[in-house]
Amino acid sequence: MTVHHSSHHDGLNRVTAHEVLNHSAETKLPERTAVSASTTHPLGVLPLGNKFFFHGPEARSFCGTFQRFPEEMLSLFLEYLDLKSLPMLGYTCRYLYAFAYDDALWKSLFLEANTGRFEGKWLGSWRSTVLELPAGQRPNIDCSNVFSDVLHRPFVCRYVDLEQFASNIPKRSQIRKFKNLSYEEFAENWTEQPFVLTECIQEWPAYVSWSMEEILRRYGDVDFRAEAVDWPFSTYYEYMKNTNDESPLYLFDKKFAEKMGITVGHEKGAAYWTPDCFGPDLFDVLGGDRPARRWLIIGPEGSGSTFHKDPNATSAWNAVLSGRKYWIMFPPSVSVPGVFVSRDGGEVTSPLSIAEWLLQFHEEARQLPECVEGICEAGEILHVPSGWWHLVVNLESGIALTQNFVPKSPSCRHLSDVLSFLKDKPDQVTGFKSDVEDPYGRFVDRLRETHPEVLGKALEILEKRSAPKKRTWSEAVGGNKDEPSGGGFSFGFGSDVDDEEIP
Repeated sequence: MTVHHSSHHDGLNRVTAHEVLNHSAETKLPERTAVSASTTHPLGVLPLGNKFFFHGPEARSFCGTFQRFPEEMLSLFLEYLDLKSLPMLGYTCRYLYAFAYDDALWKSLFLEANTGRFEGKWLGSWRSTVLELPAGQRPNIDCSNVFSDVLHRPFVCRYVDLEQFASNIPKRSQIRKFKNLSYEEFAENWTEQPFVLTECIQEWPAYVSWSMEEILRRYGDVDFRAEAVDWPFSTYYEYMKNTNDESPLYLFDKKFAEKMGITVGHEKGAAYWTPDCFGPDLFDVLGGDRPARRWLIIGPEGSGSTFHKDPNATSAWNAVLSGRKYWIMFPPSVSVPGVFVSRDGGEVTSPLSIAEWLLQFHEEARQLPECVEGICEAGEILHVPSGWWHLVVNLESGIALTQNFVPKSPSCRHLSDVLSFLKDKPDQVTGFKSDVEDPYGRFVDRLRETHPEVLGKALEILEKRSAPKKRTWSEAVGGNKDEPSGGGFSFGFGSDVDDEEIP
């Protein structure tokens, strides 16, 4: 394909060598807030509708054959270009330059090039970091005659005021808060409901002493996992302070305890421990064979995770050491607006960033009677029941600890859910070591040795679930096969992203 240049219009469409080489100081964009008329895209790109009020030459008309591409298709096409081809194509005209400048493309190139430890420096953007451009500098190229929703939408989402979605929560939807709960209260009444405890982690040394600055001082050279790349914390800290990502990178590390040299549990000198109210974790019977269960989570404002369920049908708790997190949650059987699930529950698609989902679907989701939402403040800990859909976003930069577990409840429902998941969805099971070939069989064997009565009750539940159901009268007489059978199917999702799924 060829790209034709124009020789007129005073460079409104061509990218000149002078502009590529003439770097100017990068404009510092405002903190995350509602985009106003005075807040412009870094390149001057405008929403697609603005072209109807523009009387000059549009940049799109000078990109040759690429004019035939819808902007969504062009964006997808550019994802296939390598480090050499992407900038070369971008320098042919302003329209293609604006698309090739998209930092999401450069983030993908960064992740492809850094599959292990990242040795470089964060230079303010993925493009600058990949190309090793001086921090705070970029080509001074005016793309104000480029009109694109694909390019402008992420910019708008980056500066959405998140507080608007975390305020005015209907009373019926608010996550219940307690100072604390006993194990008996939890086991009898709260294993299947979200809640927040406000006074049970204040004695953790991690809560008392961990801060961004302290972690930077003590562990600045330690590598932590973020987006399948190991970053020295000092580098990630620089990223947190200077990023304009629509969906900021989340540090999410399951081996943090070993890396930081800390002890976890009730023994002397431990940095933190599981609150007593959650009781025993039945996965503990597996000893060293148990799947990954604990993670350190650090992220800037706006970072978080889109809707998902926790892996292996486990429950979880999430303790906020600093910052504030907004949660919106739904029971397992609810169809969440804007979230699409494959029939086997193995693939969850939410083709939206957190901010875009909030802008498009939050109001609709809040109207659902099953919706539960709330803010978890620093010093509080939230319970995520197994199977519950949840989206979480940092309202401030923050540090959190999270842990997955299998509660021992009188109903044994949670254990039966985990056993069912391990047995029926082996391709979705995550977190086990490679030498654990049969997680279901091994778990059953250990439970038979340690908790035979609990195992027996859980297996009875599974047997009842798998028993053939009686046909309805309409089915018996040959009712309409195209009509729904009632109730649909229940979604199940362990993790389609590997062990790094964010709870």
